Amino acid sequence: MKLLALETSTDACSVALVWEDQVIERFLVLPQGHTQTLLPMCESVLQQAGVRLTQLDGIAFSRGPGAFTGVRIAVAAAQGLALGAGIPVFPVSSLAAVALGVGQRTECTRVAVALDARMREVYWGCYQVDVKLRQVSLLVPECVCPAIDVPLPLGVSQWVGAGPGWAVYTSALSDRLGARVAHIEMEAGPHARDIAHLAHWETPVDPILAQPVYLRDRVVQGG
Repeated sequence: MKLLALETSTDACSVALVWEDQVIERFLVLPQGHTQTLLPMCESVLQQAGVRLTQLDGIAFSRGPGAFTGVRIAVAAAQGLALGAGIPVFPVSSLAAVALGVGQRTECTRVAVALDARMREVYWGCYQVDVKLRQVSLLVPECVCPAIDVPLPLGVSQWVGAGPGWAVYTSALSDRLGARVAHIEMEAGPHARDIAHLAHWETPVDPILAQPVYLRDRVVQGG
C-alpha cells in the first residue's frame, strides 16, 4: 500500500509517505504550530515523490492518545484530505507507534510505553513487538492512570520503558515495574513512518467515521 501518514499527538509533528520499503518523512519538534505546519509538510513529501493524493491507498493518522489539540489536528487533517481524494483512513494508536519505533531501533520485543497525560497521570500501554513484520500486539489494554498504578503484564520478562512519560515519572514507573525494566528510552516518541507501517494491520474506515481516542472523558486543552 502507498500511504500518507500524519502524527501530531505530542510536541513533535511528523508526516511520512510510505510504500513498499520506501519512506519519505518530515519531522519537526514543534510544541505549537502543528496546524500551520502539517499540511505544508504533506505537500512537501507528496511533491518530492511526485505523487497525488488520489494515487494513495489511504491516509494513516495517529488517533491518540496524546495532547488533546494535537490529536484533533491529525484527525481533522486526515478527514479533510481523504474526503477530498475519495480514499479511506487508517486510525493507529500513538502508543503502538512508539512501541514499534523503539522495537525496531533496539530489537527489544517488549515495550512499555508512557506518554505524559498531565494531571499526574500517564497514557499507558504494553506491547509485544514483531520487528520483522512491523507489527505490535497489545498485552495490556491502553489506559490513562497515575504512574504509580499502571497495570502490568503477566510474567517477569524484561521490558524497555519508552516515551516522554518515563522522563516525567521515572521514579514512580521504575518503582512500579521494578527489576522488569531493562532500560528506558525517555526521548522516544511516535513517528509518522511507524503510523504508516502499523496501518497495514488496521481496517480502513470511511473518513467521516474517524474519531480521536483520548482515553479519558475529561481533557485538558493542549495536553
